[in-house]
Amino acid sequence: MTRRLLVLVAGALAVASLPRWLPNAVVTLRGRIFARVNGDEGIPIPGDLVDVARFKEVYSHPAANGRSRGAVLSDLFWYWLAPGPELHQEHLEPGERYEEVARTTRRILARSARDIEALAARYVADGLPAQDVRLVRLRDLMMPIWAGFFYEIVFGAPCPPAARDLIVANADDVVTALKCCGLRHMDRRHRLTRYLIAHLDAVPHALPAGLSIEERALYLQGTFFNTAVVQQSEAMAHLLMVLACYPGIQARLAADPSDAHLFDHVIDETMRMYPLFGIAHRITSAEIAVDDGVTLPAGSVLCFNYTEFHRAGYADPDRFDPDRWAALSAKDANHIPFGVAANRPCPAWHLSPVAMRVATREILRRFALHTSAAHTRSLPSRGPCLLARRDRRPRRLTAALAFIKARDRFEDVGRSVVQLVLGTYMVWDARRQGLCRRYFEESASGGRERVRLG
Repeated sequence: MTRRLLVLVAGALAVASLPRWLPNAVVTLRGRIFARVNGDEGIPIPGDLVDVARFKEVYSHPAANGRSRGAVLSDLFWYWLAPGPELHQEHLEPGERYEEVARTTRRILARSARDIEALAARYVADGLPAQDVRLVRLRDLMMPIWAGFFYEIVFGAPCPPAARDLIVANADDVVTALKCCGLRHMDRRHRLTRYLIAHLDAVPHALPAGLSIEERALYLQGTFFNTAVVQQSEAMAHLLMVLACYPGIQARLAADPSDAHLFDHVIDETMRMYPLFGIAHRITSAEIAVDDGVTLPAGSVLCFNYTEFHRAGYADPDRFDPDRWAALSAKDANHIPFGVAANRPCPAWHLSPVAMRVATREILRRFALHTSAAHTRSLPSRGPCLLARRDRRPRRLTAALAFIKARDRFEDVGRSVVQLVLGTYMVWDARRQGLCRRYFEESASGGRERVRLG
């Protein structure tokens, strides 16, 4: 009996200890598997060849302009972004097609700050829960809001519920696969493609003339209903998680929602600590002379690590401190949340912060945010958070936070194993399908003008 009791106690202790060590161990193992499958093709920046001081210089270099062709990593990103990854603005090679697509995106996003604010306020107000207290996943809360917002940006009309549901299903499937929390469901993505093809005539903007009807639909899907919806939802989830984790900062913003400087500082610090991109890869089209004796050859795959760059040069970089920006200029600091002007900056660099400020004000006007969940850059938990009406403290708040913390820790155990298994499979399957490699091989063979992918 004593031995059985000891075994039971030891088993219980082992299970209880899993959240402490298993997720980190799985992350390390995933990194080794991914490196083994993808090969050792990338040059890390910052790293031994390019230090932090030269990060922006190399990132901005005219020869750091290859986007997909020639990188094994591209097969994986094209796999995650399908269908139509060959039309995704971030992955188009330099040239006439990219220029036409980029001009169209800038034209569609060219809205006044007043228009952006009104549109964001309307969709946020309509998308918030009616209950006084609600336990939510912040990314899930935000995604329908930005689905409707970007639908109206593109179509110039309010978003029908059916279209919103299609956009959310598509965007959620993309980001879930990117985080290796689930496999791709191409049927969900293809349903949105078919909807866009059927409704292209309702788009009031001139779409790229060099694209076919299907290509125009895939361009809209990739640029606005994949990237824009996903990244805006992720950015808001990070910002709201920060406010839930730091009630003092939340109280300052709620007390004075007109303090634009404080809002900007909180957003800058959020994007510094939790950049939306972990690593961006570029392929050099010519040699880049970095320093005496250091030259990056043409065809090099440069892996720019946003997270490391955003930690370098700051006092106590792991501390969330928006007030540091009172004495810092984002232009001069190691801070590129929207990329750099010389190398395809995010086309929503103006729109996104304006919309985020308005959305946050609307939420703080109605709700206080509380969480005890872990906040990480990749945020695979989707941001568990308790929303409670601002004028009423929720009953049993301490118990609710204890529940959120315990659930989050044990979910992290199962989720890390799922990410290991599914991530390994998707890396292998992406290499097997070779979407990027096959596209450029078949295009170069002079067969079809465009290879259907995904």
